Amino acid sequence: MADRHHQVLIIGGGAAGITVSAILHRRASHLDIAIVEPSQDHYYQPALTLVGAGAYRLAKTRRPTSGLIPPGVQWVRDSAQRFEPEANRVVLKSGDNLTYDYLVVCTGVKLDWDKITGLAETLGTNGVCSNYSPNSVNYTWECVQKLKAGDKVVCTQPPMPFKCPGAPQKIAYLIADRLRRRGILDKCKIDFFTHAPAIFGVPYFARALVKVASRYGIGVHYQQQLVAVNGNAKTATFEFVGEQRKGEKESIPFDLLHVTPPQSPHDEIKSSPLANAAGWIDVNQATLQHTKFANVYSLGDVCSAPNSKTAAAVRKQAPVVAAAIIARTAGEAPSRVYDGYASCPLTTGLDRAILAEFVYGGKVTPTLPLRPSKERWIGWWIKVTGLPLLYWHYMLKGFVLFPRHDTEFKEDSAG
Repeated sequence: MADRHHQVLIIGGGAAGITVSAILHRRASHLDIAIVEPSQDHYYQPALTLVGAGAYRLAKTRRPTSGLIPPGVQWVRDSAQRFEPEANRVVLKSGDNLTYDYLVVCTGVKLDWDKITGLAETLGTNGVCSNYSPNSVNYTWECVQKLKAGDKVVCTQPPMPFKCPGAPQKIAYLIADRLRRRGILDKCKIDFFTHAPAIFGVPYFARALVKVASRYGIGVHYQQQLVAVNGNAKTATFEFVGEQRKGEKESIPFDLLHVTPPQSPHDEIKSSPLANAAGWIDVNQATLQHTKFANVYSLGDVCSAPNSKTAAAVRKQAPVVAAAIIARTAGEAPSRVYDGYASCPLTTGLDRAILAEFVYGGKVTPTLPLRPSKERWIGWWIKVTGLPLLYWHYMLKGFVLFPRHDTEFKEDSAG
């Protein structure tokens, strides 16, 4: 079949792909742009934790992909099978070939349920749930509502990287607050198991989160990785990854098990010439340009940049990629760079949140002139109301003017 050519070819129509296409269409409408995306539904994934806690409806997170792709941008409802960057070509699963002047890869990541023995077979039953998929998130809320005095709740966090590093512990806090409001928190047991040696990757916020967990009586267990689930027996098996007890395993009983699955690039990405040794699209962390193929860019969860994988990161990455393509089509040198910004509104209760914002190196960079480690009602409002509005009506529409974050913030002044 003959190649079909586009000036800009975007692989992936999630938050990153839609946002880049919208910026390009708004600022350079003459460009011939196509998005390759197989799914007819688009989900606002940051709200799935709220859905699992009964604070948001799943229907509010979903919109048809067709209504989000900018007019004039061609939607190719397919997925990439093979990347041939030497020929500026992508082969689709349908067998069609697409060629390009510029390629933007933002396919997201896959959820590796099968990497945990027994998980796929019992997910959605026996109290085993996960907020990481629209297909399973409503079951989380069903399980939370059924909790009673004496029950045991276990929440897990896998090895990095994965989407939204705060989400695995956020559901633990929201469940705890639900139980507190029902008057049975002190009669239940909640444990949070993380592969990491700290509760959060940015020490400034980790110090605050340790206090939140302690307030709820949540047991935090470091350097333990979920490796198996027995749904019928309601036990979760963890393996120690720290040097002191490395390789040892222990089984923990549960009534509710919330699992954050391991995550990785899709197989088509891992096997492509664009991937690094770990399987991620290999990019310069500042320009998001591929390290070998100069007309290829990547952003969002699938790229190798060492930032936190959040929608807020995409919000800052997309203008960098779009500006680079626009500049290069005009014969100019790109000048905009990405500083690693990410934001994670850490919902520590059903009416409060810590607004964690930071850049490369874990440097804290708040937007609001408030102590960022403090739990606030305004943080909850931003998470539940403000950010969804920003996402649907501003970010995905290609607007790029946002408040500046404070790159001069001094942690010692935070109190």
